Amino acid sequence: MEPSSPLPPFTVSQLSSLLKQTIENTFGMVRLRGEVSGAKMHTSGHLYFRLKDTDAVIDAVAWRGSQSKWPMRLADGMDVICMGRLTTYPGASRYQIVVEMVELAGQGALLQLLEERKRKLAAEGLFDPARKQLLPFLPRVIGVVTSPTGAVIRDILHRIKDRFPCHVIVWPVAVQGQGAAEQIAAAINGFARMAQAPDVLIVARGGGSLEDLWAFNEECVVRALANCPIPTISAVGHETDVTLADFAADRRAPTPTAAAEMAVPVRVELQARVALNAAQLRRSFLAFIDRKSQETSMRSDRLKIITRLVEEKMLRLGDWAERLPISLMQLIQGASHRVGTLSSRLIHPRQLVRQLEQSLSLLSHKLIAALKESNLTQKSHALTLVGSLLESLSHKRVLERGYAHVTTQTGLTLTGKQGCLKQPQVTLNFHDGGVNARVLGSFSEGVRKPTTAKPEGQGELF
Repeated sequence: MEPSSPLPPFTVSQLSSLLKQTIENTFGMVRLRGEVSGAKMHTSGHLYFRLKDTDAVIDAVAWRGSQSKWPMRLADGMDVICMGRLTTYPGASRYQIVVEMVELAGQGALLQLLEERKRKLAAEGLFDPARKQLLPFLPRVIGVVTSPTGAVIRDILHRIKDRFPCHVIVWPVAVQGQGAAEQIAAAINGFARMAQAPDVLIVARGGGSLEDLWAFNEECVVRALANCPIPTISAVGHETDVTLADFAADRRAPTPTAAAEMAVPVRVELQARVALNAAQLRRSFLAFIDRKSQETSMRSDRLKIITRLVEEKMLRLGDWAERLPISLMQLIQGASHRVGTLSSRLIHPRQLVRQLEQSLSLLSHKLIAALKESNLTQKSHALTLVGSLLESLSHKRVLERGYAHVTTQTGLTLTGKQGCLKQPQVTLNFHDGGVNARVLGSFSEGVRKPTTAKPEGQGELF
């Protein structure tokens, strides 16, 4: 067995204490750059996280009191520079940095974070112009969210007093540092929940660096402004300073003083406008009265004419009223006389019926006789016409014009040559008597002379 070492042994606690003293005395305050990872807020208010780069990781802790001085709240992925003291934690055999101050690693990183947050909130529609509300023309109560100390609140109150004094409610908040964003958001939401809420709300802060104004870029403030039912004005920093609160508010003012000017009109200008409108109203009213007076005068003249016409009509009406009883009496007497005359002519219905029956019977007899006489006359005239027509169509009238009626011996009428040649003897009837004739032949056979003497009263037919 080898002999023991001459070095005295340390206890674990002694070695841990010696390491702690060595690290704290050697490094003291350091500035350490790295990426935030695993940030976690303890119920006590202390913040635990880690700083890392590509090759190493170190634990970090920030006590509750230190965080109130920070310009922003840490989140995973942020590139920061932390200033603090190195120390060890003997209970876990590890070393860590106790962070007292934090800043972003360069303006570019902060702007990049701002741009990413702006795109995210814009995609949610929080900056949509359709969400914007119109500011009231003449608010009765104005709410202001800002620091109770400093030039900002004094400038706003002074400007409102000069332009148009009205009631102002100030909700004091911290405008930078740890917890400022939560206070600003709580103030905006608190105004919105008031029973008698202000007519317009101003969220204001003076100028400063991007880190100083970072509270107005936090999501809680932007969402509170976007969802506020009260018309809001953002007046953060100077004209060149732009925060996300400016995009979420209904109006953006370049300065807090300009926000006060947006909130209220100029009382003197309003008074001048009211005086001008009053003068115009007075002139218009006087012109209206003058015009109506002239119209009244014209109508009064017309009324006089109408009065005279009414008087004339009244006189005529009185005359008619006097003449009416007399005319009415005359009318009644004339009607009574006509009634008496007609009464004397009135016949009893039964007598009138008998007279009508007698007249009807007499007319019936006359009608029957007239019909009979008219019928006989018509028939006699028709017979005469038929006789005249028959007489005109008689063959005797034809015979009188030199024609003869040829018949057989038995009295049959011969109408053609062939029938006549078949008869040995025919009778020629003239209008004054008949003559017997013997048929010898047609003209085409020639004329034959008779060989014997003709008996008296007979002839030959060729």
